[in-house]
Amino acid sequence: MGWSTEQAGAGIQSGEGGSGMETAGAETQVGEPARAPVALSPSRASDFMQCPLLYRFRVIDRLPEKPSAAATRGTVVHAVLERLFDAPAAERTAVGARAMVPGEWEKLLAKRPELAELFAGDAEGERLAQWLAEAEALVERWFSLEDPTRLEPADRELYVETVLDSGLRLRGFIDRVDVAPTGEVRIVDYKTGKAPRPQFAEGALFQMKFYALVMWRLRGVVPRRLQLVYLGSGDVVTYDPGEADLRGVERKLLALWEAIRLATATGDWRPRPTKLCGWCDHQAHCPEFGGTPPVYPLQVRPADGGVVPQGRMGEI
Repeated sequence: MGWSTEQAGAGIQSGEGGSGMETAGAETQVGEPARAPVALSPSRASDFMQCPLLYRFRVIDRLPEKPSAAATRGTVVHAVLERLFDAPAAERTAVGARAMVPGEWEKLLAKRPELAELFAGDAEGERLAQWLAEAEALVERWFSLEDPTRLEPADRELYVETVLDSGLRLRGFIDRVDVAPTGEVRIVDYKTGKAPRPQFAEGALFQMKFYALVMWRLRGVVPRRLQLVYLGSGDVVTYDPGEADLRGVERKLLALWEAIRLATATGDWRPRPTKLCGWCDHQAHCPEFGGTPPVYPLQVRPADGGVVPQGRMGEI
């Protein structure tokens, strides 16, 4: 397509999905005063579609979550793949990239000291060494999927934000944007897990279409290609969107936002049990597990438009 001399592409193969630590578009931080949601990111949109109550816990209540070794590894790998392009093309080698992993972990740990608990009790450093080796292997695998000496990204870790005609604000971070000499745009996202089975691929593509919609609204050009690079399984999945695709995503996001606004106003955030509940940090607060949600921190507006001082969340 012109942005490199390589052709990195592969079909979807079976395997479980996965990704690095989610930092894109986080609307809130733990400890901030509660307020109604003001924007959508791919991560938060996915949260609401997975479970409205999970969205509430993360965006409105801002309940803390335990650090994840897999997600933290993803953050380190993403940092290496971003900063690798600071070097001249000839110096972008697999050996050099692997050597960057321990340093990026130390930088992350300095910013987030609580991550040290991931390796509590690891006096000999064996678990940490294994974890770093796994991150290095993921970085090295990337070199079998793309050739960084033939790539000059236009943007890396690009923050994007736009407001649709409806007033809905969309935002997020894009791992990499490539622009061909002919002006065609490719959006690239790194996943440190395995490529999902075909029946589960739509979730990851939704994230990419979200970014494509934002880029289209910002720059007036529909990205030519969306590319998911799965380092866990060595797959590269591509999709070429059209305007009809992105208009459909916009309609879906508008409907999703209306549902979020309604839940915010009524305080009615219903859990949606799935197999993913087993990995949720908030079981102690979830009615599906016998828990009680925290006192809802926002005012509730009933159907008649009045304001009711809010205690606990209404019936679920």
